Amino acid sequence: MISQHAKEGFDHILMQAMKSSLVSSSEDRCEVRILEGTSEIKAKKTVILTVSSYLFRAMGLIHFTLNKPLKAHLAAINRANVEEMDEQAFLDVISECGNICCGSLNRELGNFYPHIGMSTPNVLDGNCLHFLQALHAGHVQHYEVRINDEITMHASLCVCDYADIDFTVDKTESTEDTGELEMF
Repeated sequence: MISQHAKEGFDHILMQAMKSSLVSSSEDRCEVRILEGTSEIKAKKTVILTVSSYLFRAMGLIHFTLNKPLKAHLAAINRANVEEMDEQAFLDVISECGNICCGSLNRELGNFYPHIGMSTPNVLDGNCLHFLQALHAGHVQHYEVRINDEITMHASLCVCDYADIDFTVDKTESTEDTGELEMF
């Protein structure tokens, strides 16, 4: 069972991570709000990453459609010209953004649980969202992510618990700088 404190902690960590990793500069505004369900999520693609321990598996999903505004934003994150990037380059940038988000989740959860590992990003069809309920997770949350009132993406968190999970996150601490995006 996942305690209410832990659910709030998972949500807080991931929301703060998205606010810092999905922007291209300090001038960007990123707002994240919790959704009541999935009806607003109509994305064509999903990036999924997993943070796992012996006690739980937390999956972070970023749902997106590679439209013109998102491509321009991803190019800005990558500090590249949008015309010089092919579809794989855009997928690499959004995958790295997801990697940074889950890296923050991994780092913060490491304060409470030892032996945590993180997967590499995988890009899936957007319809995978409809299969999350098959995992019988202890906590599922969906988010709307708005960047500069121009770009809307969505995200999901799915936490499967294998034991009692309870921790409390200090929400008064400022979020740690995750560093700049590096493409290898």
